[in-house]
Amino acid sequence: MAGRFNSVFVAPEYNPTTPPMRTFELRICSLFSPGTTARLCYLYGCGSRKRQYRRRCVLSSDAVLDFLQFVDGQKYQSARELHDRILRKSRLLTKAEAGTIFIARRRGKQRWLEPASVQNDAIAVRKGDFIVPIGPGTIAGHVADKGNTVIIDDVYHISNRAPYSFDPSREHRHYKTRSMFCFALKNYHDEVTGVVQLINCRPRRNRKPIAFDPAVAKLVAPIARVIGHSIERAEMLDQIKSKNRKLHDRNRQLAEQRARIEALREETEDAFQISTQLLARAAEIHDEETGNHIVRVNEYSYYIAKLLDMADEWCNEVRYSAQLHDVGKMSVDVAVLKKKGRLNDSERKEMDRHTEYGYQILSASPRLKMGAEIALCHHEKWDGSGYPNGIRGDNIPLSARIVQLADIYDALRSVRPYKPAFSHKKAVRILTVGDDRIDPKGHFDPAIVELFKTHHAAFDGIWQQLKDG
Repeated sequence: MAGRFNSVFVAPEYNPTTPPMRTFELRICSLFSPGTTARLCYLYGCGSRKRQYRRRCVLSSDAVLDFLQFVDGQKYQSARELHDRILRKSRLLTKAEAGTIFIARRRGKQRWLEPASVQNDAIAVRKGDFIVPIGPGTIAGHVADKGNTVIIDDVYHISNRAPYSFDPSREHRHYKTRSMFCFALKNYHDEVTGVVQLINCRPRRNRKPIAFDPAVAKLVAPIARVIGHSIERAEMLDQIKSKNRKLHDRNRQLAEQRARIEALREETEDAFQISTQLLARAAEIHDEETGNHIVRVNEYSYYIAKLLDMADEWCNEVRYSAQLHDVGKMSVDVAVLKKKGRLNDSERKEMDRHTEYGYQILSASPRLKMGAEIALCHHEKWDGSGYPNGIRGDNIPLSARIVQLADIYDALRSVRPYKPAFSHKKAVRILTVGDDRIDPKGHFDPAIVELFKTHHAAFDGIWQQLKDG
């Protein structure tokens, strides 16, 4: 390689003291023969053939190196900007007056070219909305199909045997195409990714177009693949950026939708809580002395659930479900509810049915499942002597066992038609030791009673905070 380089490219005035060309430049220079170098130098107006030959392919190597460095410097350009810059650089390199970069597209078995950049120094042009089928017929379609290079001296004198033709009807009325240089862009898998079509070689602006020199094809060959890869990379990056933008927009839309759903959920939850409170209040419409009874029962029950280390969701559910324990009284005979004094057996039986009535009212709603079990079971007793079903021990739902103690504590502290309000101390003694009506061992879950013994002061705090009037 070194001998060939010295014999072909090194000029007589070569000075060994001058810095050697870089390895990259040596490889580029070695691509061209002396004849090609001379023709390229003539094309670019570099003087006599003798001087052309003696300048060791400086112009050709510099042109290719400059182009490659130019392409390498466009890494962060968008595909559109890269198309425009590469086409402009390609025209500058080949002295083309006009040109188009086409990008190859495919959908299933269909293949076509789309114009990505269109330039013309002679007339104003813009990228048209058209496609070129890949295959025989058009010049660009043929080049894309075969992956080769076509140089045409005069597009109006193309041989009938050529697999392509030029359509004069597509010419701009103020412009006439003569010479054409068309080459394929390929990626590193040797797949055609596009076509560069250059029109009318015009080294001097005031002269008529001339034919593109075949040496140009050899000049372009080393850089066509780099151009193709760069454009493909830019298009892929654009697609990634586009997908990222769409993904960002979609994520933003989803976030907005989630925010709206959350707002609606909160509104729905607020409406549900209000409805639950109103339902509980409606059940006490005939009990003038109850006041904040249901609110306090909610808080006692929530506190006990927390002491039992129940999950937050469960604790929150018992907090709003506890107030529904007597909702069945809405269906009890009003005369029974308003009667002053002791109830007879039939009246007591009617009153006791408020547990079943409450269950019937609440069980229709999945959100009120816990409320339904509390309503049904909060008068059951640990020893099985309660009502309505006489179930015992752990068979009684935990929520009902909690509300049972909370409800009785608050009833002991409150004024009722049949009793005065008791002090906290007396209420604690009744719930832990018992009296003539309540036997703690038979009434309550022993574990809940033990928690109450240790933490009963908090019950008094809730009472003081939420007591009536």
